[in-house]
Amino acid sequence: MKIGELSERTGASPRSLRYYEQQGLLSPDRSSNGYREYPSNAVATVETIRALLEIGLPSSLVREVLPCTVADRSEAACHGLLAQIAELRDDVRSKAARLQAVEASLSSYLEDNAA
Repeated sequence: MKIGELSERTGASPRSLRYYEQQGLLSPDRSSNGYREYPSNAVATVETIRALLEIGLPSSLVREVLPCTVADRSEAACHGLLAQIAELRDDVRSKAARLQAVEASLSSYLEDNAA
């Protein structure tokens, strides 16, 4: 499929898809006219990339984690990522706790100063 169809099917902009390619996250083939040709499994790959980026993984770590999301993954390589992912998870939890404290403080301020 071409970049426009992949964009339409995934909701990712063509610019994002080109960025994913630049980062080594997607590897489309090129047709004789230079157009990108994506395989049928590219939709699932893009959805996974977007989900991993959305939860805060940097693209460098997404590149390492992405092979672990497919059936023919290397268990040894994927197991080595667990510590990095756990560290990121703990960082997200810490940030979430700080945001909840700020939200509670702001809500309290608004309640105390409501007219």
